[in-house]
Amino acid sequence: MTTVILVVMCVVVGALELYAGKQSKDQQRAFVRRIDELNDQVTKQNNVLVTVGEQLTAELSKVKREVLPALDSRLRHNTGQVEELATVVHQADEYLRAQVGRLQDLEQQRVTLAALRRKLGEVETTVRAATGAGAAAVEGKVDSALDRLADLERGGTEILDLQRTLTRTLEDVEDVVAELLRYTEGGLDEAVTATLTGRRTEGASVTATGRLWTRDGQLQDILTEMYERSVRASRLEVRFRTVEDPDGHGPDAPDRHRYFLGGRRAEDLAGAFTALLISTGADLPHNGLSREQGRLPQAVQGVRPPEDEAALKALLRTLYESSGAVAQIGPLLAVRTRDELLCAVLTPGQSLELESDEVFWDPAASTVRLRRLPAHQLWDLTTWGATP
Repeated sequence: MTTVILVVMCVVVGALELYAGKQSKDQQRAFVRRIDELNDQVTKQNNVLVTVGEQLTAELSKVKREVLPALDSRLRHNTGQVEELATVVHQADEYLRAQVGRLQDLEQQRVTLAALRRKLGEVETTVRAATGAGAAAVEGKVDSALDRLADLERGGTEILDLQRTLTRTLEDVEDVVAELLRYTEGGLDEAVTATLTGRRTEGASVTATGRLWTRDGQLQDILTEMYERSVRASRLEVRFRTVEDPDGHGPDAPDRHRYFLGGRRAEDLAGAFTALLISTGADLPHNGLSREQGRLPQAVQGVRPPEDEAALKALLRTLYESSGAVAQIGPLLAVRTRDELLCAVLTPGQSLELESDEVFWDPAASTVRLRRLPAHQLWDLTTWGATP
């Protein structure tokens, strides 16, 4: 019996061990499946993060490529607007100050008028008192005063008539002078055109034309002086000079100065100005020294340049100080915009073409046309002008 019990207990223990082993294997397989599921989820999350990172990288690249430059442009534009508004505020402040000064003047005039009114009241009271005391004596003085006032009034009327007559006469004279200037300028333009086309006879008094215009009124006088000095240094003479007020630009628009020059042939001027511009372009710095300084010995570097070269360089320096200017001396055309200083020596045909297109008075349009010229006719002296 005992043996049977032991056998049964062994069987039970074996069954329990088999059941426990089976449960352990099931738990292990479930644990492995859970780990695999977690690995799959981590892989998916990693892929999502990679996709999001790529999208963020693309968005950042787009922001750097498109948004940031636009923001920079808008910032610069807004900075310019702020500067313009600051200028307007400054002008408004000056206007308010001027108005305050005018108000003070008006207040002073009001005080003066009040004092005058009181003085007139006192005079009127005195006259009335004198009239009451001796009407007959005062009446004669009053009549004399009234007669004198009438004479003065008649004289004033005659003076006004004379002023009107003189004004009409001056207007007639101005019309005649303007017509004469138009006639003279037209004849001189024809003479210059004939010279450029080769139809001009020898001994002509006018052989070239000139122009001078600047946007900066403060530089007008000094620029005119430098221009005419360069004209004289080029052995030219001013035969005739006119000042034009451009129509439709208001009374404050800069005047246009026209010059009609004589003394040298156009082809001689072209060669002379080409040589001068070559010499000027040679002054551009190379490795800290100008080409002249690098080539000439020390004893020769102090020699003064010829008068025509010095005069032309002084004119170009003055042009560089302007924010917009045009200077023409025969075939030479120098144009200054806000960003560059260009010079060119034109052929007669090119001069006639620019004359027909009327671009001489517009620095921006002139610069565009000059950029189309062959390289041997154009000199960019912007760097030269900025070099001390």
